[in-house]
Formats: sequence, C-alpha cells, structure tokens
Amino acid sequence: MGINTHQQNLLRQLPGVDRVLEAAAQDQDFNDQPKSVLVDSCREVIEGLRKVILYDHAKITAPDLEMAAVIRSVKAAVIRRMTPNLRRTINATGIVVHTNLGRSLLGDAVVDNIRSVAARYSNLEFDLAKGVRGSRYSAVEGLLCELTGAEAALAVNNNAGAVLLCLDTVARGREVIVSRGELIEIGGSFRIPDVMTKSGACLHEVGTTNRTHLKDYEGAIGDHTGLLLKVHTSNYAIVGFTAGPTLPELVELGRRCNLPVMEDLGSGTLIDFARYGLVAEPTVQDSVKAGVDLITFSGDKLLGGPQAGLIVGRRELIEKIKVNPLTRALRLDKLTLAALESTLRLYRDEKAAVATIPTLRLLTTPREVIAGRADRLAARLKDGAPAEAEVVSLQRSSKAGGGSLPLLELPSVCIGIRVAGLSANAIEKRMRANSPPVIGRIEDDLFLMDLRTIQDDEIDLIKSAFENLLTRAPQ
Repeated sequence: MGINTHQQNLLRQLPGVDRVLEAAAQDQDFNDQPKSVLVDSCREVIEGLRKVILYDHAKITAPDLEMAAVIRSVKAAVIRRMTPNLRRTINATGIVVHTNLGRSLLGDAVVDNIRSVAARYSNLEFDLAKGVRGSRYSAVEGLLCELTGAEAALAVNNNAGAVLLCLDTVARGREVIVSRGELIEIGGSFRIPDVMTKSGACLHEVGTTNRTHLKDYEGAIGDHTGLLLKVHTSNYAIVGFTAGPTLPELVELGRRCNLPVMEDLGSGTLIDFARYGLVAEPTVQDSVKAGVDLITFSGDKLLGGPQAGLIVGRRELIEKIKVNPLTRALRLDKLTLAALESTLRLYRDEKAAVATIPTLRLLTTPREVIAGRADRLAARLKDGAPAEAEVVSLQRSSKAGGGSLPLLELPSVCIGIRVAGLSANAIEKRMRANSPPVIGRIEDDLFLMDLRTIQDDEIDLIKSAFENLLTRAPQ
C-alpha cells in the first residue's frame, strides 16, 4: 500500500506512547487509574489514529494529532475500560421479563437479603440446630413444598438444567413419550429433543403438531418406556383445531402403566393470573394437585425471582435426583439461594407478593397508573425542549416477555420522540449510548419508550438522556 506525502506528514506528527504517558502523568484525571489501563488506552488511541491515517486519512487533520486532543481520546478510552461490562440499563421496551436486559427485577427485601449473605458468613451448608454439616437445598425446599403442596423439592441453576437432571435421573437409556406439538425451542436454540438426547433418554414423539390424544400415548407405551412427559408451550400458542389429554388423564395413564409423569411448565407461576384480568396460566399447584410426579419451572420468569430451575414432586424421585452427580454441577450458589428464598417467602401473602415482586407488579399495573407516569415523563421532556424536538403520547401494548404468556397484550402508554435532523435509528443509538443506557423501540419512525417498564425514579434519568441527545449535533 502506497503512502502519500500528506499521510507521511500526519504519521510524523503522531505522538508515541511514551510521550502520551508523560503528558498523562501531568494530568490529575489519571492519578487514580491503574497503570496497565492507562498504557493499554494510550496504545489503543495511537493505533486507532495510525489506522485512520493509513486507510481513511481524509477523516483526520493535524489538530486531531495534537497532544490535548490525544489526551482527550485517552481519557475516553480509560473510562470505557473502567466502566463495568454488566451495568444498569433503563428498560423502556415494555417487555416486562426481558431476557436481554436481565429478566426479572428483584424486590428491595430480596436485594437486602443478598447483601447480608454476600457480605458475611452464612449457614449455607451448616445445620444450626444440630451443629453439623447441612444441605444447601434446605434453604428453599420447605418453602417450595409449603407453597406448592409437593412432597419434596430441589433448586438448580436454571430450568434447562432442571429438565436435564430429571431426564438423566429417571429416564436415561429409556424412552420418553412426548407430544409432537410440545417439542419446543426456547431462546438460544435450546430444544427439548436436544436436551433429551444429552440426558441419555430416547425421544418417542406421538400425535401431530396440533392434536395429540391419550390413545397416542397409550399406544406408544412399551417395555422400554421410562417416562411420560408433558411440556407447557409457554412461549407460543397453537390455536384453532387442537386437542390434547388433560393432566389428570395423563397421570391416570401413568399410574395404570406404572410410569412416572413429568411436566415442564417452563415459566411457571404460583398465582392465578386470571384473577388479575390477565391470560390464565397453569399454576404449579394445579400440576401438583393433578398428581404429576415431577414438575420443573423457572425461578426468574413469571415467578419473579433469580435465575433458577425448580423441581417439585414425589419424594422418592426427588431423593434420587439429589444424589445424581449432575446435581452438584448444576447447584445454586449462596447469592442465588438467598434471592430465591426471599422471593418465595413473599408468596406466603399473595397480595404482598403482587405488590412487592417487581415482575408481578409490572404485569398487573393498571393502564391508568401507567398513563399518569407517561404524563409526568412527557411534561419533563417537553420542559425546555427546542422546537425541533417532538414529544408525543401514544396508546400501545406491552408484552410479558421471557417466553411467557405469548398471547397476552398488556394495554400501555408510550412516549415517542422525534427530532428534526435525526433519524429514529440515530435517536435510538444515542439513547442507548447514554449512561445509564435507555433501551426503547422504534415504530413509525419514532423512538418509543413504554412506561409499563419504566420506574418512577427513572423519569429524571430519561430527561437527562434526552437533554444529552439534544446537545449533540445532528448526524
């Protein structure tokens, strides 16, 4: 690649890393920064400038290479390196259980308990009553049994792990009968057939995509059958000409053929959402009452707790699962256990749970409350906004998210932003680059912020992000 005279002159003006470090040593902004971070940031900036000179020199001028400009770039690089990769965001998407944004929020009491357990020693595996080694599972097993009516319970790191563990324990080397319409795929290309293969169980699918009858299960049972599996299609719905056996019917067939019945509820819930005007979702308690032998569900979706996979059911099967070597590989850490226990305790009073567990509160918030919050945000954004900035209020719908309640449309209110000279994509990018980032969505050439998932104390932060957006030159 040839280098012209102009490029050569620019390369001569480019300061070396040592010179930049000497200049940085005179700047108090760098006093408390780790030396390795400062050195790497200097190298990053110098190398970046060198590449621009070599491959796109029209974008750079001599003033860009002056020490003051280089130091400003180094400061920005240091800030990027020192900023945590995992950090707070403002969820303005309207998706309550947003997988990409951390799923369920934890309540104040839950966070307080995590802080207490994290900062001090705890009785994680110590029986305080007997003074001997205990089991970490005891922290939540009693609560899960109390809330669901199950004989025994276990918690592992996520629901995929719970399903894998159950299949590996109960059906390794044997056939598992499941309806073709329930061979689901969830986020990250996780598929029921794949986890079944990994567990050592053999898939035996029956029925069709939309209709499976009890006789299909019955006709498939043979000498190598180890389990009847029902999978709740929590992340999609088949409507119209459909059919499937009821849980009691499947349980009765299992009893008659001396086969355990397992149900993967996916999201799982401990409350009846229909009582709050939402789409009905099968509860864990309903499955226990129906006599299902093993039930798996998530802790961080509709339950509103931390990421966890929960298993409840017959004591005999749970005890076998506990001694499976995979259980140790999938076990929960103390912080997750602290969060899960605190969340489960709130369910002893359903009214308190709905009020204090953020996921439940956000799902059940009336549209009128959201509208009031939207009015407050709109007023703050319009206050002092220039003529080229348009702020509008729109009626829209929110989603439960997290692969839960796929048919549910939650009435909500959005605030839309339009700025002359800026595309909706440019606005979205700049709001996302704010600190903290504001994550919204684009519709009809508007950047929308759904107030269902915006907290009251985030309105001022959004106002600040909006002001930062307006102070930058249009692109």
